[in-house]
Amino acid sequence: MNNPKEEIITSALSGFMELLPAQQILFNKIFDEIRKVYEVFGFIPLDTPILERSEVLLAKAGGETEKQIYQFKKGDTNLAMRFDLTVPLARYVAEHYGQLVFPFRRYAMGKVYRGERPQAGRFREFYQCDIDVIGNETLDIRFDAEIPSIIYMIFKNLGFKNFIIRINNRKILNGFFSYLDANQISNQIMQTIDKLEKVGLDEVNRILLDLNLSQDKINKIFDFINLNNKTKNIISDLNNLNIKDVQFITGVKELEQVINIIKEFGVPESNFAIDLTIARGLDYYTGTVYETRLNDYPEIGSVCSGGRYDDLASHYTKHKLPGVGISIGLTRLFDQLTKRGVWQTENSSTTRVLILPMTTDLVPSIKLANKLRINNIPTEISFIADKIKKALGYADKLGISYAIFIGEDEIAKNLYTLKNLKTGEQELLDLEQIIEQLNIRSF
Repeated sequence: MNNPKEEIITSALSGFMELLPAQQILFNKIFDEIRKVYEVFGFIPLDTPILERSEVLLAKAGGETEKQIYQFKKGDTNLAMRFDLTVPLARYVAEHYGQLVFPFRRYAMGKVYRGERPQAGRFREFYQCDIDVIGNETLDIRFDAEIPSIIYMIFKNLGFKNFIIRINNRKILNGFFSYLDANQISNQIMQTIDKLEKVGLDEVNRILLDLNLSQDKINKIFDFINLNNKTKNIISDLNNLNIKDVQFITGVKELEQVINIIKEFGVPESNFAIDLTIARGLDYYTGTVYETRLNDYPEIGSVCSGGRYDDLASHYTKHKLPGVGISIGLTRLFDQLTKRGVWQTENSSTTRVLILPMTTDLVPSIKLANKLRINNIPTEISFIADKIKKALGYADKLGISYAIFIGEDEIAKNLYTLKNLKTGEQELLDLEQIIEQLNIRSF
């Protein structure tokens, strides 16, 4: 007896986002807006392979990250799927060092993979949108100041006004911990401080005690980061602490320089601020660090983060390659903002105009479609135009804004009937008028 055919589950795997057409169109618009900003600042596109040799990715991975890397073997080669876009960048720069022009400004926008437990805002496959500026041996601090102007333009262009780019410098933190004679555990302290908003003061205090810090030193750490709330002139207050540690002094100078140049880039002071609690959890950050928050949606957390690192590719080359960069987790951001109704879908098609041939002769419709497409007007021809109601229903369901009717009268006059499907208005126009109208009116 034959076994009944098992039903195949068609849903996407947990942690993998799959969108309906209207959502995908919206996602692509946001994706393209970010890309345009990156390119207007002179960043060069780079697309590295999703698959890398395992040893390439594992060279810089560790702890939880290594556990999340998807690995498998094909023949004699151990392979892994990229978990971010930074490690592939490091490998790429090391491989093509002699062919690149420095500072190397690249953007990368692609999918990365992490085998972590899916939950709200966390995916196993997701898009990251990164920029990095890589220097050869040195990289001017002024590049650090340019980054917030890029962040500002992106979120302004995406329609946000009430957001804040929070900025700090890891050298200040490292120098302060050295002053407290706690430099050996500075990374653990910074990672703990980075959790302050998530877990609260009491929990951070408990974790710091577990690191064998005295309560007196912990109180000094809290007093230090509380400068955020006590003063508007944090730079002066940091200098007034009279901490003689070289790293601390250098970090304060760098932070002051970055802040002053950010103003010259035209970023409003309402959209950026020094925040001494910003440490970034990754220990390869060595200088300026950034986190961006949407003030109206604080529960989302950071929507764009990054910072300065002294050496990008030490595992792959002897060249010193300092850099600074940021990353936007677009899949997570899109998921969170569409669920809150901040970003709303509109049309389910990229088509702006639907041509409805009213005669059996399709040649005039095809010629018109070709001319409209040459003029960058997204166009479809309806091949069910003999069923006008059905064709218009199709346009309505997809949110297509215009229809062009081509019947015997239109062909005889070399004119076309353009109908606005939103308002019901229609006009008899020639080709030039059609192109002008469709280019002027929004989609």
